[in-house]
Amino acid sequence: MRERVGNIYQSIEILSKEKGIDPQIVLDAVKDAMLVAARKHFRTTEDLIAELDPASGQILVYGVRAVVEDVQDPGKEMTLVQARAIDPAVELGGQIRISKPTDVLGRIAAQTAKQVILQKVREAERDTVHSEYSGRIGELVNCTVKRVEGQDLVVDIGKTEARLPKKEQSRLESFSVGERVRCVIRTVDKTGKNAGVIVSRAAPELVMRLFEQEVPEIYDSTVTIRGCAREAGERTKIAVSSRDRDVDSVGACVGMKGMRVQSIIRELRGEKIDIIEFSDDPVVFATHALSPAKISKVSVLDGGGRHMEVVVDDSQLSLAIGKKGQNVRLGAKLLGWRIDIKSEEEKRQEVESQMTALSQPGAPISALLDFGLSERIAGKMVEAGIGTVEQLGAMTPEGIQAVPGLAQESIEEIQNVVAAYYAGYDSSAAATAAPAQAAEPEAIEPPPAEPVAIDAVEEVEFDTIKDADRPA
Repeated sequence: MRERVGNIYQSIEILSKEKGIDPQIVLDAVKDAMLVAARKHFRTTEDLIAELDPASGQILVYGVRAVVEDVQDPGKEMTLVQARAIDPAVELGGQIRISKPTDVLGRIAAQTAKQVILQKVREAERDTVHSEYSGRIGELVNCTVKRVEGQDLVVDIGKTEARLPKKEQSRLESFSVGERVRCVIRTVDKTGKNAGVIVSRAAPELVMRLFEQEVPEIYDSTVTIRGCAREAGERTKIAVSSRDRDVDSVGACVGMKGMRVQSIIRELRGEKIDIIEFSDDPVVFATHALSPAKISKVSVLDGGGRHMEVVVDDSQLSLAIGKKGQNVRLGAKLLGWRIDIKSEEEKRQEVESQMTALSQPGAPISALLDFGLSERIAGKMVEAGIGTVEQLGAMTPEGIQAVPGLAQESIEEIQNVVAAYYAGYDSSAAATAAPAQAAEPEAIEPPPAEPVAIDAVEEVEFDTIKDADRPA
């Protein structure tokens, strides 16, 4: 018996240390498992409790019944006479414990007990892991690859295992079992399919933590990391600024002969890193963020909507956009602005088309906005060089469909809006002409006679005749 007691305590202690949980939680799980097994074996509705016997070390199961005068439920109640036959000191309102045999619990009950214990231990382990790592999200941890599960890796981070999913891995990297690797803690989930700790090698926080370890000026806060945008395995852009005017933030991160940044590049298996000087002015910051391309002009189109336009030399356009748009995509992510990149030739053609549209006679396309035309379609028309309502009205449906960026359903919308515009124009013209016709009879009435003017004329004519008849 003593050997059994020692084995029980020893098993609980080993399990508690292995899982990093409180031994009392394991003991409570064992008690709950015994109760589940007892209910399943005895098939009773009475209340059961389980207790650890300190003397023997066994888990004892008791049935509990209340002492009452009038028994309503024999499975949970008994009379005072019946209760005093078991315990002479019991009174009304008290409880009687009836011991249940545990040695009759069979293999099925033992298997049920095992499942309950494992479930309770897993729940306790998840709670412990969550409380331990939930406050450490974004922290750099040293891991050891433990095993491979499909495309995911299971790594050991010390007190527990963590998962490194495929989407959190860099395409440049591959690891084997037993290899040491540095990751950042991405998420800690308590429940669900991905319960546990998720670590990452693709997060921007990994680059930031590596710079903090490698650059002393960042560690002592002389140089501050102001932002980081990353596409794992391809390129990273990191913005830094200095609190000391005598310290070059970019030079501190690069290091003597590039030693500091090269160390981080080796850790990331050759991933390219652009170190950019931060600026509070978004125009200046944009010229830095789109490096190595040289920027000709930056215009803020919408400050509230964080939208800007960047013009570059024709030879710099491909460099500014980058491979598959990577450079401008990372720059926009680092800035937090939407960036439109155009070459100087594209900008010149756009300005010429706008000037041509303004110089053409007729109503501008913007006049159709009052008749239901959307601003998007109006913008597409202006970009295509259609600046007036007259130009649009003269186009065929096939010509409208050829305008880039217009859907099939937009053709009918444009035709309806143009028709509504001309209908409104004709009705307004007719309303203007009607009052003019009504006033026409009054305009042809002769003005009232002026006697004074007539007398003057007659007098002049008389004098003229009289002078004519006078002999020379």
